[in-house]
Amino acid sequence: MFKNYYKIAWRNLVNHKMHSAINIGGFAMGIAACLLIALFIRDELSYDQHYPNGDRLYRAVLAYNVEGQSYKGATFPAPLANALKDEFPEVEQVGRLNQTEYFGAGSNEIRRADKIINTHEEGFAYADQGLLNILQLPMINGDRAHALDEPGTIVISKRKADVYFPNEDPIGKTFIINNNESKPYRVAGVIDFPTHSHFQCDFLMTLEGGLYHGEQNNWRSSSYYTYVLLHPGTIVAQLERKFSLITRKYIIPSQQQDGYVDAEKLADIITYDLQPIRDIHLKSAGIQDGLRHGDIRFVWLFGIIAGFILAIASINFINLSTAKSANRAKEVGLRKTVGSNKGNLIGQFLTESVLYSVLSFILGMMLAVVCLPYFNVLAAKSLTIPWYESWRIFPLLAFSSVIIGIMAGLYPSVYLSSFKPVSVLKGNLSRGSKSSRMRSGLVIFQFTISIVLIIGTLIIARQMNYILTKNVGFEKDQVMLLHGANTIGEQVASFKNELLQLPDVKSVTVSDFLPISGTKRDGNALWNDGKSKIDPPTYGQFWRVDHDYINTMGMNIIEGRNFSIDMPTDSKAAIINQKLARELGLAEPIGKWIQNQWHAFEVIGIVEDFHYESLKKGIGGLCFVLGNSPNIVSVKMSTAHMSGLIQSVTEVWNSFSPNQPIRYTFLDESFAMMYADVQRMGNIFSTFALLAIIVACLGLLALSSFMTAQRTKEIGIRKVLGASIFNVTFNLSKNFLALVVVANIIAWPVAYFFMNKWLQDFAYRIDIDWGMFMLAGGIALFIALLTVSWQAIKAAWANPVESLRYE
Repeated sequence: MFKNYYKIAWRNLVNHKMHSAINIGGFAMGIAACLLIALFIRDELSYDQHYPNGDRLYRAVLAYNVEGQSYKGATFPAPLANALKDEFPEVEQVGRLNQTEYFGAGSNEIRRADKIINTHEEGFAYADQGLLNILQLPMINGDRAHALDEPGTIVISKRKADVYFPNEDPIGKTFIINNNESKPYRVAGVIDFPTHSHFQCDFLMTLEGGLYHGEQNNWRSSSYYTYVLLHPGTIVAQLERKFSLITRKYIIPSQQQDGYVDAEKLADIITYDLQPIRDIHLKSAGIQDGLRHGDIRFVWLFGIIAGFILAIASINFINLSTAKSANRAKEVGLRKTVGSNKGNLIGQFLTESVLYSVLSFILGMMLAVVCLPYFNVLAAKSLTIPWYESWRIFPLLAFSSVIIGIMAGLYPSVYLSSFKPVSVLKGNLSRGSKSSRMRSGLVIFQFTISIVLIIGTLIIARQMNYILTKNVGFEKDQVMLLHGANTIGEQVASFKNELLQLPDVKSVTVSDFLPISGTKRDGNALWNDGKSKIDPPTYGQFWRVDHDYINTMGMNIIEGRNFSIDMPTDSKAAIINQKLARELGLAEPIGKWIQNQWHAFEVIGIVEDFHYESLKKGIGGLCFVLGNSPNIVSVKMSTAHMSGLIQSVTEVWNSFSPNQPIRYTFLDESFAMMYADVQRMGNIFSTFALLAIIVACLGLLALSSFMTAQRTKEIGIRKVLGASIFNVTFNLSKNFLALVVVANIIAWPVAYFFMNKWLQDFAYRIDIDWGMFMLAGGIALFIALLTVSWQAIKAAWANPVESLRYE
C-alpha cells in the first residue's frame, strides 16, 4: 500500500513541475533559515554551561535607586570578596576579576623577556586565586591550586602558549608587558579557556599584592566582578536579603569615616542580587558591566522569525493544495467509487506531503551549508554545522521532516478526501474554492509578517543613519588613532612634536580617554569644593588629557578658556561639560572649585555637551584635567592624500619604536563600530524580510496561476464581450491586492508596537512617522502586483477562442 502511495506521489510531483518546485523550494528556504537560526540559538545558549558547579555559581550585582534614578552594576570594591566569605556561611568560595583598562587590563603590548619585538594582544584581565578555584577551568600546564597566589604570576591560554612557546614548556618563562621590565610576569599556568564564556581572556594576571597601595581595604573604588560559589542547598533569595549587612557594616562606616553626614541613607537605596553565572551572557540587559554579551530578546527574535518563515512556507503548501482541489476532485471521486475510503485517501495525500517535506529538508540542508558563511557575517559568529553529532542530527532531521510534512499536509488531506463522489463526477464541485476564507486568511498572515519585517528594516536603517549623521559634539573625521604609544615611555612628548612637524597634521593629542566606547573610562564621585561631607556625590567621568585634546577632537568651549601650556597653574584646573555644571548646580561655574575624593580643581572652562558613549545612553557629567594617559595618540589630519600621510606617520613611529609595529585606527570607524549590533540587526531584518517576501510571493505566484486557470472561460467570455486587457488584469488581481491591503492594516500597529519598544533602548532616537509604514505597504503591494499581474496579463493576452475551448 505505501509503495503504491509513493509511486502516485512521485508521479504527481513530476507531472506538476511548477507546483512541486514552488512547494519544495519554499519549504527548503524556510528549513534552511530554521537550521541556521537553530545553530545561532544553540551557540548563544551554550555560554557558561561548562563549569562543574555551574548551578551554584553566581555573580554579585549591585542595584540602587536615588530620586527615581535606578542603576544596576556588577563592579564592587576589592574588599567585598573577603567580607562575603567572612560574614555569610552560605558562601563556600569567592573569586574576583578585574577587566578595567584603567589598571592595565584589556589590550597591551607584550613580548617574551628574551625577545625584543612587541606584539599587540587583547584579552588581559586581573584575577585572584579564588577565581581559578571556583571556576575550575581545565589546567593544561601548571598547578591550578597555586597558579595566581604569588605576585608577578600570569596564567595564559593554550592558544597563546602555542604562539609564544611552540614546542616548549611555558611554565616559569617570563613576559614583559608594555616594555615595563621592572615588573615582569612569570607564567604559572596554561589553561584551555572556554570560547563560550561571558568573559574572554587569554592572559590572567595575578591580583596578589593589589593594584595600588591601600586598594584591598578601599570601599570607595569599585572595579571588581565578584563571583561566589554557594554551598549546596542555599536558598538564594534568603541570602540576598542578608546582604544588607554589607552596607551597614562596611559601606556606611567607610562613608562616615570620610565625613559623609548622610551615609545612613545608603541602607535604604542599596540592594544586592546574585545573578546565576549561566544567565550572564543572555540576561544582563540593564546591568552596567562593560562586557560584550548577547541578549535573550535577540535569541527570541531569531526563533520567532524562523518560526514565521517556516509557517509562511507551510502556508504555501496548504494554499496550493486546496487551490488544486479541482484538479484532484475527479481523482478523489473515482477512487471513492472503486472502493477507497477516506483513510486511504488521507494516507495518499499525507504521503505526498511527507515526500515534499523530505525533499525540502534535503535541499534545505544543502542551502544551509552554502549560506552558513554569509550567516556568520550577518550574525557576527563563527558557527559550524556539528557533523560530529551526525548520529543525533540526521535522525532528528528525518523525524522533523516527517512531522512537518504531516502537519503541513493534514488539512489539505482531510479537505481533499472529504469530496463526495456523486457531486464531483457530476461537476457540481466549486472549482478550487475560490472564496475560501481559510486560504485568504493564510495569504494575509504571510504578508502581515513580511510587512512587519520590511517596516522593521526601514526603521532600523533610519535610526542607523540618524546615529551616524547626528552632530555628536566633536569632529570624528580625519582623526588617526595610534595605539600602544605608552611603550615609547618618556619620549611620547618628543614623538608628539615630531608628528606636529608633518605638513598635513593639524594637531596631536595624547590621551587614552576618547569619545568612543571601548576606550579608557574613570568614573568619579564629584562635589562642589568643601561639600563632600555634606552633599551626596555627583557621579561623572574624570578624564586625564593634554593641552591639545579639546582642539584635536573639535570640541566647542562655550564659556571660559582651554588649557594653556603657558599657565603652570592649570595643573589644578578643570574643564567640565554643561551636564556636570547643571548637576553640580553651578549657574556661573567659571572660577568655582570642584573636587573628587582626592583633589580639588578650579573650573576654567565649559565644553559643550558631546556624546562620549553610544546614543543608547544619555550624556553624563564629565570633567577634564591635565594628566598622563599615553597609550593612544590622536592625530588630526587635513589631507586628501591619506596614504602618503600614513606613510610619513609610520616613519616617525618607527624612529621612536623600531621594535613594535605601528597599529592605528580611525576615530570615525571606531565610532561606527559602537553601533555594529544595530547595523547587524538591520541586516538581519532586511535579509529575513527579503526571504519572507520571496517565499510568500512564490505561493502567490502559484496561487494566482491556479486561480487564473480556473477562470479561463470567464476571461474568454469577458474579452468577447469587449473587456480590455486592463479590465481583465484588474479583475484577476484585485482580490489578491485586497488581501495585501488587509495585511497592511494588521501589520502597521504590530510593527509600531515592537519597533517603538526597540527604539526605547536609545536615549536619542528618531520619531516613527507614517511615511515609513506607507513605504513598506507600497513595497508589499508593488511586489504582490508584479507577482500576480504576470499571470493575469498572460491570461488577458490569450486568444479568447482558445479560452472558450478550455476544459
